[in-house]
Amino acid sequence: MAAIPHRRSLTTLAFHTSPQHQLKSTTIPIPKEHQQAKHSKPISETQSQRQKQLLSLIKTCTQKTHFLQIHAHLVYSNLLQDPTISLNFLSRVALFTTRDLNYSRQFFTQIPNPLVSHYNTMVRAYSMSNSPLEGFYMYREMKRQGLPVNPMSSSFAIKSCIKVSTLLGGVQVHARILRDGHQSDSQLLTTLMDFYSCCEKCDEACRVFDEMSERDTVAWNVLISCCLRNNRTRDALGVFDIMQSESNGCEPDDVTCLLLLQACAHLNALEFGERIHSYIDEHGYGGATNLHNSLVAMYSRCGCLDKAYEVFKGMRNKNVVSWSAMISGLAMNGYGREAIEAFWEMEKMGVPPDDQTFTGVLSACSHCGLVDEGMMFFDRMSKEFGIVPNIHHYGCMVDLLGRAGLLEQAYRLIMTMGVKPDSTMWRTLLGACRIHGHVTLGEQVIEHLIELKAQEAGDYALLLNIYSSAGNWEKVLEVRKFMKEKAIETTPGCSTIVLKGVVHEFIVDDVSHPRKDEIYAMLDEINQQLKIAGYVAEISSELHNLGAEEKGSALSYHSEKLAIAFGVLATPPGTTIRVAKNLRTCVDCHNFAKFLSGVYNRVVIVRDRARFHHFKEGRCSCNDYW
Repeated sequence: MAAIPHRRSLTTLAFHTSPQHQLKSTTIPIPKEHQQAKHSKPISETQSQRQKQLLSLIKTCTQKTHFLQIHAHLVYSNLLQDPTISLNFLSRVALFTTRDLNYSRQFFTQIPNPLVSHYNTMVRAYSMSNSPLEGFYMYREMKRQGLPVNPMSSSFAIKSCIKVSTLLGGVQVHARILRDGHQSDSQLLTTLMDFYSCCEKCDEACRVFDEMSERDTVAWNVLISCCLRNNRTRDALGVFDIMQSESNGCEPDDVTCLLLLQACAHLNALEFGERIHSYIDEHGYGGATNLHNSLVAMYSRCGCLDKAYEVFKGMRNKNVVSWSAMISGLAMNGYGREAIEAFWEMEKMGVPPDDQTFTGVLSACSHCGLVDEGMMFFDRMSKEFGIVPNIHHYGCMVDLLGRAGLLEQAYRLIMTMGVKPDSTMWRTLLGACRIHGHVTLGEQVIEHLIELKAQEAGDYALLLNIYSSAGNWEKVLEVRKFMKEKAIETTPGCSTIVLKGVVHEFIVDDVSHPRKDEIYAMLDEINQQLKIAGYVAEISSELHNLGAEEKGSALSYHSEKLAIAFGVLATPPGTTIRVAKNLRTCVDCHNFAKFLSGVYNRVVIVRDRARFHHFKEGRCSCNDYW
C-alpha cells in the first residue's frame, strides 16, 4: 500500500511539529480506496467499507507520526466533515494514554460544525488532565453555541470542577442540570454528590441524594465517602444498615466494604468491623487482596493485632501494601522489633519495599526507641532501594530522635533535610520538647510555626505544658493571656468507647451521658481502689498553678478515665476495654490505666493520637516510652 504523499500543505494542515514528528521517515498504510480524489463518487457500499477500514486504522493507531499522517489524509480527502470519523479520531488522540490535548484542541477547531459528542470528548479529556478548567470553559462554550448539552456533558463538566474544587462552577452546572430537566439521571446526580462532597458541602450532597428517584450502590457509596470526607464517620456506619433496609433494598459491594472498614478504623469500632468482615466472607469478596489489606489495617487500628495477623497470614497473594499494612500495624501497637522482623521476612519473600513500607518501619523504630536501627533503615532506603526520603520519612526520623532526647540532632535534621519542613514536623519536635522539658528549643519551634502561619491552639497547649512542667508560671500566664486576646481555644480532649455497636463519647468533666451518675460513682470507686494499690495522681499533667490536692482533683475526670469507667461499669468482668482518644494521653491517665489493668484484671487498649497503649497486668506495651 502506498504511503500518504509528503506534501508541504498536508504537513501544514496537520500543524507544525518538531522534525522528529514530521512525515519523513515513518509511514502507515492507508487503504487504497482512500487515496482517490476527494471529488470521486463511489457507491455507498464502497464508501461504507472505506469508512470501516479507516476507523479500524484510527482505533489501532498509537504513535504521533501515524496520527499526523491520518490527520493529513482526513483533511486532504475532505473527511473531517464525516462526524463518525472525526469523532473517532478526536477520541483517540484526546483520550488515549499518550493524549496530547494541545493537538486535540487544534484538531477540534478544524471540525466543521462540531457536535455535542465532539464537545463531550474534549470536556472529558480536560477533566482527566492537568487543565480541568478548560473542560468547564468548553462546556460553557457549548451553551454559547446553542448546542443541547446532555447528562454526559454535565457529568464531565462536574468532574472538571471537582479537580479544581471550584464551587461556583459546579453550582452553575447544577443549575444547568435543573434547567435542562436532567435531574432524573441517577449517574449524573451521583457525580454531583461527589462534587459537593469534595467541596465539603455534605448537606448539599445529602440533599441531592434525597432527591434521587433511583439510588444504586454507587450512589450509596458516594454518600458513605461523603460522610468520611466530612468527618461524619458515625453517619457512614449507619448507612450500611439503611441501604439494606426493605425500603431501599440495595446490596453493599466491595467498595462499600472498603469505605466502611476505613470508618471502623477511624472510630475504633471493632464490633462493626467484624460485621463487615463477616459480610465480606459471606458475599464472596474474600479473595480480594485490597479488602484483606483493609481488614489488616482496620484490625490493627482497633488494637486487635491477633486478628490482623490472622487475616494477613491467611492471604494467598500478599503484595507490598499487605506487608506495609502489617508492619505499620505492628509499629502503632508497640511491637517495633516484630515490625522489623516482618520487614526482613518481606525481603526474603522477594517483595521490594516502597515508601509506605519504610514509613511503617521507621515509625516502629520511633515508637520503640530503636535509634540505631532507624538510622540504618533510613540510610538503606535511599542507597539500596533508591527511594528518595519524603516529608513522612523525615518526620519519623525527627520523632525518633526527639523521643530519644536527641533534640539538637533532630533540629539539625529539619534544618538540613532535602524537603521544606511542614507544620506537622515542627509540631513533632515541639512534642519532644514537652516530653524532655526543653524550654528554649520549644520557644524556637513556636517561632518557626508562626513563620509558617501554621500555629494552632494545640501548639500553645504544648508550650503551656513545657512551661508548667518547668514551674515557670509567669510564662504560663503570659501565654494564657495571649491566647485569650487572640481568642485561641485549645481542642478539648475527647474519648470514645464502642459497646454493642453504639459509640459513647466523653469529654473532660462530661455530664451529658444518660448514665452519668453511675459512671461518676464507678470512677470514684475505681480511684479509691487504685489509691490503695499505690496509684498517685501525676500532678505535672495539670497546667494550672494549683496546690497538689487541687491538681489531683482536677485530673480525676479526664475523658479517657470516664470512658474506661463506663467500660468497667457496662461490661462483664474480664472484658477487654477499648478506648480511642483524639489527643495524646497524659501521664496521669496512662498511670491510671496501668493500675486499673492490674487491680481489675482487665486488658485496656487506648488509642491516642499517635499510637496504641495495651495495658495488661499493670504494665503498658509502650514500656512508658511514648
